[in-house]
Formats: sequence, structure tokens, C-alpha cells
Amino acid sequence: MSIADFKASLSRAAPAQQFGAPLAALWWAAKGNWDEAHKIAQDQDSADSAWVHAYLHRVEGDLGNAGYWYRRAGKPVATGSLETEWELMVSTLLEGGRA
Repeated sequence: MSIADFKASLSRAAPAQQFGAPLAALWWAAKGNWDEAHKIAQDQDSADSAWVHAYLHRVEGDLGNAGYWYRRAGKPVATGSLETEWELMVSTLLEGGRA
């Protein structure tokens, strides 16, 4: 799946079943449902979910908590735009076969 396909899927009522938890969380985040995205991310114990969790706390403005989750994910703290980070995360997860 391409990032364009992923973005097109945002017109649906729910994420595709083939999406793993990190992508599903990013899908809900793009739909503006932070609570659902956070619930999915915090219920997982993987580096990818920790990365998404970090992003979600950045969206929320809780940079201290975001920093903790970036460290758990083994990723540098993002400093660019939220949109750029979201696209990077979706692309990385799609390319890694974690759809």
C-alpha cells in the first residue's frame, strides 16, 4: 500500500483490518480521534507503537511525555512539523511491511 492509498482510506469509517496497531493509531490520529489513537498506541509494547505514542503526546503538547516515548522507541525527538512526522511514520511503517 502506498501513502496515497493510506490517505485515501481516511474516507472510510474505520481503518483497514490489515493495518497493524501503529498504523491504525496513525489512521485515527489523522481522523482527529486522538483518544482512539492513544488507546491503541498505549496498549502495545513495540518500538513502532512507542514511536506513535511519542508523536501523539507531541500532538497533545506534552513534550516531556513525548520525549520519554521517543527514548522507548529508540528514535530522536522530532522537531519538524507534525504533518511531516506523520507522513514519515506512515511511509516507514508501510515500507517495512507493517501495514
